Amino acid sequence: MSAEGGTKAIVAALSANLGIAVTKLGAFLLTGSSSMLAESIHSVADSGNQLLLLIGGRRARRAATPEHPFGYGRERYVYAFIVSIVLFTVGGLFALYEGYHKFHESLEDENGGAITAWHWVPVAVLVIAICLESYSFYTAITESNHTRGDTSWVDFVRRAKAPELPVVLLEDFGALIGLVLALFGVGMTLATGDGRWDAVGTGAIGVLLVGIAITLAIETKSLLLGEAANPEAIRKIERAVLAGDGIERIIHMKTMHLGPEELLVAVKIAVPRSETAEEVARHIDQTEARIREAVPIARVIYIEPDIYRAGSDTGAASAAETTRA
Repeated sequence: MSAEGGTKAIVAALSANLGIAVTKLGAFLLTGSSSMLAESIHSVADSGNQLLLLIGGRRARRAATPEHPFGYGRERYVYAFIVSIVLFTVGGLFALYEGYHKFHESLEDENGGAITAWHWVPVAVLVIAICLESYSFYTAITESNHTRGDTSWVDFVRRAKAPELPVVLLEDFGALIGLVLALFGVGMTLATGDGRWDAVGTGAIGVLLVGIAITLAIETKSLLLGEAANPEAIRKIERAVLAGDGIERIIHMKTMHLGPEELLVAVKIAVPRSETAEEVARHIDQTEARIREAVPIARVIYIEPDIYRAGSDTGAASAAETTRA
């Protein structure tokens, strides 16, 4: 997944959310609707989240240093994890609190009077917001489809190594559902004159945001801990290793993402007993070149030559032995 595609989706989402946040806040000030307040805070939180993702992407491009010899690629994962925390606390928990507070007020009309023309403002705002969020969601879907291939959307969110697009996808999906819930709460309040419907819509938005935040936290935590390359990339690396001369088999191999677009490959290979040190070194150099050609994001490669002895290397926590076809 390219950083450019993720940045485009983030900018589209940020532009939409900033405009939506202002209009929602104006509607809340005019009507006092708790659903509109919850949605206003949701849009502000989303705007902050997109800024965090942009900052994380920029900081991740810093060059490696002696203190951080593998670079700063994982900063994108750190900022994505912070996004999940912000969404949980600022968006989800606030909406739950506001819904609980409003429900127990049990007011028929939040302004304490008859329904006026101002009370229809949230409906117009929510319809406009749905259109803007749909544009942002469409952009995220389009950019994701460039790399998603035949993978299902659930697997794409779970397996993607670049966090930006899955985060924006889930945020935009949650925003659209949240707008529908807000529209339901406001609409039922206008139809029945019972402000508790507005509180129900607010609470439902809170539950939705908490669920999305927990999902994001789980997935980004896995990336922070260090995930291996996907199965397709592992197969390409194995084929590249075994494609040259002087390598009998892969004893074991481990991979780990140092960032969305940077992969570490550590492989232990069996070489013929009769080879000289010069021949082994040449074959290792050739193998590195083949790996980088097959999987360009394999930036850091360590190849250890050895003499294969059946049963002498268990390869704990590693891939199964691979022999030349």
